[in-house]
Amino acid sequence: MEGSQELTLWQKASLSYEEFLEKGDKRIENWLLVYSPVPVGFIIMCYLFVVWVGPKLMARKEPVNLKLVLIVYNFTMVSLSAYMLYEFTVSSWMANYSLLCQPVDYSNDPLSVRMASVCWLFYISKYIEFCDTMFFILRKKNSQLTFLHVYHHSTMILNCWVGLKFTPGGQSFFSGLVNSLIHVAMYFYYGLAAIGPSMSKYLWWKHYLTILQLLQFFLVTLHTVYNLFADCDYPDLLNVIVIVYASTLIALFSHFYYHSYLTSRTNDQRKWKQ
Repeated sequence: MEGSQELTLWQKASLSYEEFLEKGDKRIENWLLVYSPVPVGFIIMCYLFVVWVGPKLMARKEPVNLKLVLIVYNFTMVSLSAYMLYEFTVSSWMANYSLLCQPVDYSNDPLSVRMASVCWLFYISKYIEFCDTMFFILRKKNSQLTFLHVYHHSTMILNCWVGLKFTPGGQSFFSGLVNSLIHVAMYFYYGLAAIGPSMSKYLWWKHYLTILQLLQFFLVTLHTVYNLFADCDYPDLLNVIVIVYASTLIALFSHFYYHSYLTSRTNDQRKWKQ
């Protein structure tokens, strides 16, 4: 009887899981890394394992010179981010998207599929961004492997998967558009920094990147809160997930900004007065 009951419970759990997967957008379920969260979770676990073991493996080795790789990578990411920004903007504009309240179009209309495609590309780009962490490890920049960095990179993929799986377009286009814009500036900065000391005089605006990131999270939160309480045909649960996640990033990036810039500025002022 117990075995039969356990089998029944397992069957129910399996059925519920299949029903959950079947609720996703049928148009994109066969696209790479979309149908099931299992491969996504496995890749995230591998990423966290590399973050843990990577610095240990590099402990007795010399930092790897990745100057050329970093230059090519960062400016490639600028191009990719600019392309996604263009696609988000044009697809939403041509489809007459509402900025504040836009349901998802699950039809095979070319503009709807185009929007789903750029949402998928945005999701895939978050896997490519794992390279940021790998480069830190290979260059022995372990101080950059902060909780904020690892948390942001590992959880962003899962959040993007949820959005892509169930709402590839509609209201979610806004966060992708804004994030792509911020990443154009961010990777452009990193690309200049990778060139070397000759670019130092052009890199005075580093702390503004964190301000832009914070502004991004505030805008996404306000945009989502409005949608949550407005009469929009968009899943409330996904809105709540975005609000909670964006709030954690606001807290973490605010903490980073305070300790990286405001505290150091206060200390410099004290030294100057002494």
